[in-house]
Amino acid sequence: MKDKYILPQQEKNKRYLLKILLLQFLGYLEAKFMHGKIPIKTHIITEKDDIIEVVYYYTKDIAEPGDLISIAESVVAITQGRAYLPEDIKPGILAKILCKFTDRNGSLTSPQAMQCAINEVGRFRILIASIIGGLGKLLGRKGWFFIIAGRKVALIDDIAGTMPPYHRYIVLGPKDPDAVCERIKEKTGVDAVIIDANDLLRADCIGASKGVDKKFIESLFIDNPSGNAEQQTPIVVIKNYKEFK
Repeated sequence: MKDKYILPQQEKNKRYLLKILLLQFLGYLEAKFMHGKIPIKTHIITEKDDIIEVVYYYTKDIAEPGDLISIAESVVAITQGRAYLPEDIKPGILAKILCKFTDRNGSLTSPQAMQCAINEVGRFRILIASIIGGLGKLLGRKGWFFIIAGRKVALIDDIAGTMPPYHRYIVLGPKDPDAVCERIKEKTGVDAVIIDANDLLRADCIGASKGVDKKFIESLFIDNPSGNAEQQTPIVVIKNYKEFK
């Protein structure tokens, strides 16, 4: 009888210990990936806004030298006039054909979005990317299309890819992201980056002011602390961000 009692008790102790270890691990993750990250709610940013002035207005009382300011890439593109209603885009025959072979969960599923890709890098490059991408699928390899098509194409957000009211728009990637970040740093005195992140633990630092390690920054944003949907927090400030290294 004694042995039958001790075994369940030992099992309870093990489970309790595992629970403590799990809580400690979650606390470590929170300290590493969330502590010091401040998502900032903004107004609905449009093509009428100057992104430099917008960032300065919302961060001037929060960010200081040693911190990091990040901006969602789609918002920067919107202020540059790089968001288009599908009805304003006239897709050609090539776009209408190629979009039928894209991943249904991808960003180029509509003829209009594929036409934007063609406009960005040219018909020949998109055609070659489509052929190589098709071969990759036959071999069970994903991503070959975007390797050939390039980052400009990978950054295109099809309809419903960003916050309202621009969820009805096709949004391209921002122009000259490094230059935009440098202008933000000149205005604020704070390091700046432009981030393309999602909730699948993926982050791409597509622009940064001088001296910023883009790979390190991507590790800080795998939890996607910004919000481009109903959260309306496309700007994030990370306090003393270099301490996370």
